[in-house]
Amino acid sequence: MSTATVVPEISPDLAGTDFIKEMSRQTRAVDSYGSYDGWPVDRLLAPYIVTKEQRREIPVIGDPDDVVLARVKAYHNAIAALIEKECGLMAVPLINITHEGFGRALITVGKLVVLDRTLRDVHRFGFDSYSKMKDDCDKHLAVALEVIGKYPEVAGL
Repeated sequence: MSTATVVPEISPDLAGTDFIKEMSRQTRAVDSYGSYDGWPVDRLLAPYIVTKEQRREIPVIGDPDDVVLARVKAYHNAIAALIEKECGLMAVPLINITHEGFGRALITVGKLVVLDRTLRDVHRFGFDSYSKMKDDCDKHLAVALEVIGKYPEVAGL
């Protein structure tokens, strides 16, 4: 990949959303050494943005490193936290990824599976922009809340 690091800016209307705040919290939570302390949100979330040019430079076949795996977990943890905030029930994310970059992400609420997502090519995990990342989260959040609304007795177990 190219050595020049460009930090995409988060638009002001997007920066105030619960999703961006939660992504910031979850990303800082996986930083056990405090190296992200004092970083602005733009710089903190920049690794989640992978442009088409950057994606072309990443090999098609590759193994995900620990940093990428932490990003995948932080993203799904943020979705789970937003589900908890919306419905008031505990949402538990479960991420299982093989060393080859394939796996599954599940989020359960009670005994109800509200998100079941197949993951592949995890070493290339990222989004074209912050708004596309938020749109993806909103899509999963809407489906999860719809399932919880449809089966509240199972979600309450």
